[in-house]
Amino acid sequence: MKRYVILISGRGSNMGSLLDASLPGVCAAVISNRVDAAGLATAAGRGIATAVIDHRGFASREEFDAALAAEIEQHEPDLVLLAGFMRILTDGFVCRFEGRLLNIHPSLLPAFPGIRTHAQALAAGVRLHGCSVHFVTPALDGGPIIAQAAVPVQAGDDEASLGGRVLVEEHRLYPRVARWFLDGRLRLVAGRVQLAGEIAVTGSLHVPLAD
Repeated sequence: MKRYVILISGRGSNMGSLLDASLPGVCAAVISNRVDAAGLATAAGRGIATAVIDHRGFASREEFDAALAAEIEQHEPDLVLLAGFMRILTDGFVCRFEGRLLNIHPSLLPAFPGIRTHAQALAAGVRLHGCSVHFVTPALDGGPIIAQAAVPVQAGDDEASLGGRVLVEEHRLYPRVARWFLDGRLRLVAGRVQLAGEIAVTGSLHVPLAD
């Protein structure tokens, strides 16, 4: 059976959506860089192993990433899912898990990388906003996009209202993409997304053409 590890920094709402989805595999661990991350209690309550690698205890990003990678590798995961993990990972870490490291980002990449994406979208006056699931590469929020979901920007939206609608789509999209990977239908080959089989595209979900 496939194994996956989830990395969080806070409440873990996307973690919850992944766990609720009954993915074809076992969640081997939930790991956080913050001891006060609320999602740790949620995971422990479901009987899932948890661990904290506190980034504040390391002198450099490289040392932290090495400790984090060592903890992850103990669980022998086929897939590592970033779910609100608020750390910029070093190139060495990303390359170590190349092809089995996914992230969900709250914008329609390549638009609005980084943080405060909903504020960025409102400031830019876009008509559509949303979320993207992508393979993680050394380029911040720049890895190959697997799938996206869009929501309209409505008159009177603020960060909270727009972010709330995007979060609903995140909770739908991320488990679907994780399932593709764990089912063996999704992989990264020579920097390109390969998606096998017939994938239903419905509602606001958009799957880019794959090789």
